[in-house]
Amino acid sequence: MNDTTPLLPVHVISGFLGSGKTTLLKSVLASEAFGDSAVLINEFGDVGLDDRLLGDIAEDAVLLSSGCVCCTIRGELSEALRRLLSQRQDGKIPPFKRIVLETTGLADPGPIASTITADPVLRHHLRPGTNLTLVDAVNATASRQQHPVWEAQVAVADKLVISKSDLVDNDQLSEIQHLIDAINPAAQRLGREALHQPSDELFASGPHLERFSHSEVKTWLGPWRIPIESKAVAHLGDIKSFRLGFEGDVDWTCFGLWLSMLLNRHGSNIMRVKGVLHIKGDSRPVILHGVQHTIHPPEHVETWPESDRRSDLIFITHGITAKRVADSLAAFMSAVSDHTSPRIFHE
Repeated sequence: MNDTTPLLPVHVISGFLGSGKTTLLKSVLASEAFGDSAVLINEFGDVGLDDRLLGDIAEDAVLLSSGCVCCTIRGELSEALRRLLSQRQDGKIPPFKRIVLETTGLADPGPIASTITADPVLRHHLRPGTNLTLVDAVNATASRQQHPVWEAQVAVADKLVISKSDLVDNDQLSEIQHLIDAINPAAQRLGREALHQPSDELFASGPHLERFSHSEVKTWLGPWRIPIESKAVAHLGDIKSFRLGFEGDVDWTCFGLWLSMLLNRHGSNIMRVKGVLHIKGDSRPVILHGVQHTIHPPEHVETWPESDRRSDLIFITHGITAKRVADSLAAFMSAVSDHTSPRIFHE
């Protein structure tokens, strides 16, 4: 693969046990829009079930059956991805334009990105794609209370689908919506129909589209729903979602040093960060996004509109307040160069 060949995206479908991941995957595999996809199915335990549930439609899927993608089989995930690329290059399997990875319901999808970016072979062929998380409306509250990974799955999502919403009443559904808005207010919300009639826009997300415009960047950053106080949100605990804004241009070297230090010290508690930056000396917006310790290579998009050149950063953290992050960034940047202090827009 030469340097001009686009990197293949690895999209991740996550969600707790029973949230509907297999239903969605069956729909994806049955759709003509996804006929050029390779699929990896991760099963927890020694016996794979999803391959039998998917039936003949998933004959060519690669089943990982020795454990959880994000921990015990991270090496095996690398091997499976390398094998797919090798088979594709040798013509043993049809060419594909994307890889879709269904994780076990017990997996934190965050480390998957580091699996790709840390591998010297994979990072020249693949890139992290869209994180799509399914939330089971019936069992969301219990899953969240019993398994912390539930919050991590919601926090890293680019897109969210609430499944089984027809099986709960309006009050229950409203509480779940308030909860996921409080954890990840910038995630794009898809309707339940996405489970059964997925379009080719299902995984379209992020700054990986060619000639990405500034307006599309703002859409990618999300609607930023301000959390409504509710019983679910009141008991959210240490999960914090906040947005920082800057006026004026940003010194890239200064900012990069600060972010590297932040992630080195607190990476496991920085569940998600994404944003658009107005960089000094560059007429193009720079897109930044990452999960936990992993920051993807920054990307440029089209020129800024004259009316809006404000930089925006979105953080989802565990146990770290917006003020602490903003104060740290302000102190670092003012010590190195002349910057206005970041302003917290919502917390």
